[in-house]
Amino acid sequence: MQNEKNNTQENLSPLLAKSTNTIVIVHGAWSSAKDWHYVAGYLNSEENNLITVNLPGHGNDETPISDISLQLYVYEVLKAIGDETEVTLIGHSFGGIVVSEVAELIAPQIKKLIYIAAFVPKSGESLLSLAQTDTESHVGKNLIVDEKAGVAGIAKEAITDVFLADAPKAVADYVTNTIRPEPLAPLATPVTLTDANFGKINKVYVHSLNDHTIGYSLQQKMVKDAGISRTYSLPSSHTPFIVFPQILSAIITLESK
Repeated sequence: MQNEKNNTQENLSPLLAKSTNTIVIVHGAWSSAKDWHYVAGYLNSEENNLITVNLPGHGNDETPISDISLQLYVYEVLKAIGDETEVTLIGHSFGGIVVSEVAELIAPQIKKLIYIAAFVPKSGESLLSLAQTDTESHVGKNLIVDEKAGVAGIAKEAITDVFLADAPKAVADYVTNTIRPEPLAPLATPVTLTDANFGKINKVYVHSLNDHTIGYSLQQKMVKDAGISRTYSLPSSHTPFIVFPQILSAIITLESK
């Protein structure tokens, strides 16, 4: 009977392994993995292998600014994914730049890319080159660049408006008082993408309709340029993971199946 039980477990193990969805979330600029804890609360389950990546220099990570590059961000995500396959890879905001480069490098491991209020670059584009075309964004007029330190910040009085105008006041106040400067170098680094790798991956976009960070018009243009036909829209600011975590988690769950 014991041998029969062991054999049954061995026979079922491949099926059990295939039932697990690997979901990897990459946060955006001026953010960290912990900002996704509401969504993580909905997604954490036996069916999901959820990985929220914290990029170097964000959250509590103390990587020196001089060591931070887009390549380092990409490496951090590659390390988190490891040899996982059938990965649903999610990028928010600047995270869209990072996940695009990651997907290019390990395309056979990526089942789907989900962009949430994110930049979707073409080869040769960077966050900076895309952002400079955005006439609706409130970032530019509130951006404070410290080239000597290699970082950029947002004027304190504008942080709520730029990122989370519809968030609870307590959350907006917390972000305003704890936000860290963003390393500049990765923002200006262009990606290298090919039709053979990145181009063949299934993509989904979640629009944020009331976004003051990435204007809705630019979101629409990037979606069209990337040939993304499957989209969702949320009446949110740039942080739907704070305001609509349950709905956003339901979208992610549906698309990761």
